[in-house]
Amino acid sequence: MDYHDVEKLIEQGEGFQVEFKRRISSPEKIAKALIAFANAKGGNILFGVGDDGAIIGVESEKTELELIQVAGINYCDPPIRPVMHILPFDGKDVIVAVIGESGEKPHMFLGNEDEENGQRTGVYIRVKDKTVIASKEVVKLLRDERPDAPPLKISIGHIEQTLLEYLDTHERLTVKEYSKLVNISERRASRILVTLVRAGVIRIHTLEKEDFYTLAYG
Repeated sequence: MDYHDVEKLIEQGEGFQVEFKRRISSPEKIAKALIAFANAKGGNILFGVGDDGAIIGVESEKTELELIQVAGINYCDPPIRPVMHILPFDGKDVIVAVIGESGEKPHMFLGNEDEENGQRTGVYIRVKDKTVIASKEVVKLLRDERPDAPPLKISIGHIEQTLLEYLDTHERLTVKEYSKLVNISERRASRILVTLVRAGVIRIHTLEKEDFYTLAYG
């Protein structure tokens, strides 16, 4: 990675695989960002860059690097060790943490619960340019992406067929709605939906407060 790579990332702006951090306020916040990228398709965190892309620079490379390492090792389970680059940019130093897509999904945040400051233990994912906590269905899907995940087994019975027929005439549905539609527990409804997502029959959408599902075709 060099000056031109950083320039391209800044021009690209924050998104699914890029995040800017003006400074490191706490290892907990950094850990959640590391986890979100590792649980998705990987990404880059630029430290010393404002939300608007302005180059602020880091105050102390050594201190910042240590905090990032602490975040990845002490607050992520399994630990995350990003590749670190320190790059001079317009007379100031920018640290770029490169996080690859993990083969050990899902990674979990191990920080203390603090609802007032948006601090929750759990699994985090990347949704557009935001780091958000994952639903239990998304956690299951992440676990199923692991190389050692059990093989997929699927059968389409009356309960599954009812779902497909419903989605053929309705735009979407949630776990709760599916549970009520076929009169089964939410736990079983969740399990069926996750299996059908894995099979590529339906899609899960995490763009809103509550996940919803649509047909994968049509």
